[in-house]
Amino acid sequence: MADRQTDVLRGTLDLLVLKTLETLGPMHGWGIARRIEQVSGDALAMNQGTLYPALLRLEQRGWIDSKWGVTENNRRARYYVLTARGRRQLKVEEEDWARMSTIIARVLGASE
Repeated sequence: MADRQTDVLRGTLDLLVLKTLETLGPMHGWGIARRIEQVSGDALAMNQGTLYPALLRLEQRGWIDSKWGVTENNRRARYYVLTARGRRQLKVEEEDWARMSTIIARVLGASE
């Protein structure tokens, strides 16, 4: 476990949610949050107050869709799935992230 948890960087939550749904298929919100935390080695803290508004926003944009289902614990939950439009957006998000991380690495590595 990481020594400390970090909040998800602003602007990256959409990318993380879309990628999680692409990789694992339909999931409920708690499952999405827990998967992101697990993959990060528990270094990222997924705030439920941030995640659920993001899921609503992604659904309103047509990047994900949702339907009610039953969890493995026999509880009712909303399951989210990536749409075709969401798959296209994921590629855009991945390209934007790669470009920005390259720029930041360049700036941090610049010597005077």
